[in-house]
Amino acid sequence: MVEASHETAVVDGYRVHYLAAGDPADPPLVLLHGGIVDAANVSWGAVLGPLARDYRVVAPDLLGYGRSAKPDVTYSLSTHVDVVEALVETVGLDEPSVAGISMGGGAALGLALRSPTRVDRLVLLDSYGLGTELANGGLTRLLSKQGATNRLAIALMRRSRGFTKASLGAIVHDTDRLSAEAVDAVWAETRRPGVGKAFRSFRAAEVGPDGYRTDFTDRVDELDIPTLVLHGEHDEVFPHRWSERAAAHLPDAEFRLLADCAHWAPRERPDTVVDLVGEFVPR
Repeated sequence: MVEASHETAVVDGYRVHYLAAGDPADPPLVLLHGGIVDAANVSWGAVLGPLARDYRVVAPDLLGYGRSAKPDVTYSLSTHVDVVEALVETVGLDEPSVAGISMGGGAALGLALRSPTRVDRLVLLDSYGLGTELANGGLTRLLSKQGATNRLAIALMRRSRGFTKASLGAIVHDTDRLSAEAVDAVWAETRRPGVGKAFRSFRAAEVGPDGYRTDFTDRVDELDIPTLVLHGEHDEVFPHRWSERAAAHLPDAEFRLLADCAHWAPRERPDTVVDLVGEFVPR
């Protein structure tokens, strides 16, 4: 197994932590995690090492997450795109392929639309930014306007590994199939100072009266970048029809519906994700 090193870059004046693994001479691959309680090692821990056998992998803790700085800013999707774009330049990655899950997928897509010459290939997993419908309608809208429920949930997760595992049922198809390492990674993250702050800000910024504010659906036909679109068939966070619709309008896209999988493919189906990315991204 290829070991990852902990690195830090100063991006737009903020400290951004990232995991780096693989030979610097290999093709660069950036991995972007999702929201709520997440970080580079949380979503990508099971696939980073295997991918680093063929790629120079860089997996940042997005601003406000993990070991990165947690400044008092508005954590909209555009904020994350700004930081990722600056990180790619700061670290000196030349036209990397970029893979993102959930919120990280939205950031990857936003980067590719803003600066298409910076991205070689794109991999979207259960991606944000491809629709406006809220999974729980008015309840999601209500929760976006207050953070008490999120704070309470994180407090309960912090106190109990069992509650943490049960809570992951919202994003996985079968919690009993999750590795102990995956559960432990989330549980450890709940105890990190400032956890949840960035997600609460993201949700407040991105949820409007008519649903999610960021929807790139009408722009994906501009994106002449080879794109692999993956979505779990049991995802209840974002419906897989979002990804199917986007793939149908992308000029150069492949779509795969992942069986026995919900919203967290790199942890639910890590071997499948490694194989599909390895087949799609040139080595």
